[in-house]
Amino acid sequence: MKLLLDTHVLIRWMAEPKKLSKDQFRALEETVRLRQPVAISAITLIEIALLFTDGSLRIKTATAAGLFYELSANPTFQILPLSFEIAEEVLNIGRALRDPADRTIAATARVHGLRVLTSDQRIIESNLVQTID
Repeated sequence: MKLLLDTHVLIRWMAEPKKLSKDQFRALEETVRLRQPVAISAITLIEIALLFTDGSLRIKTATAAGLFYELSANPTFQILPLSFEIAEEVLNIGRALRDPADRTIAATARVHGLRVLTSDQRIIESNLVQTID
């Protein structure tokens, strides 16, 4: 099972895993047990930076720098860079998703053949990617 985390699921998993759905928690637990990497789109790093910058992300035990360090140092996480192929897929998705980050996450999942762990109803209802919600 190859997984791509959307931004909010990543933050929940790192800061408040009890807020994950049972299916999300089980999928992550199984992936870690099998020592498979968990993918994160590079756009998620930008979203985290923006959430910290505007104050809408407050994690009691974390700073942005600490969170970025954990993501870079932990071999569980695999950051997938943006590419021309992903940009083309964003174009193919068109206006099915309005948020540029959601489009990029969906495009990344499609290009790499990954399931998206998300609670974002727009991504789920778009049927553009397989999801675990």
